[in-house]
Amino acid sequence: KTYFSTDGKLAEDWKLVDATGIPLGRLCSHIASMLMGKTKPGYTRFSDTGDTVVVINAEKVRLTGNKWDQKTYYHHTGYPGGIKSQTAKEVLTSHPERLVQLAVYRMLPRGHMARKWFKKLRVYVGTEHPHTAQQPQTIKLPDLGYHN
Repeated sequence: KTYFSTDGKLAEDWKLVDATGIPLGRLCSHIASMLMGKTKPGYTRFSDTGDTVVVINAEKVRLTGNKWDQKTYYHHTGYPGGIKSQTAKEVLTSHPERLVQLAVYRMLPRGHMARKWFKKLRVYVGTEHPHTAQQPQTIKLPDLGYHN
């Protein structure tokens, strides 16, 4: 008999990830897996079995190559001709947490579960965060092929 866990059956943990010096894509792929619950043995694809992830030092994330100047983020205002663009460097100066948020959101599969998982992501600039009462476990990511 195959076991399928349902929402609320598995204990939801809080994980703390420090983004200092880690390449953006490699960091966010691990965060997306934790949000979905793929790091747990009771993972069920149609159920919310993931953990809440708190990311600190979002402004210290790395981009390799010329991505700071060449990677472009677009958004539309809703008005005719209202397409706006910013480079990654401009996004970093105005809203550094959005680099991590957009990368994680785009790595999640589309649908109602992605929106549910994304609500469990908290990204902060600097080392301070308001979730000390939840006692998040500091996660040491595996060797992602970068060296500081």
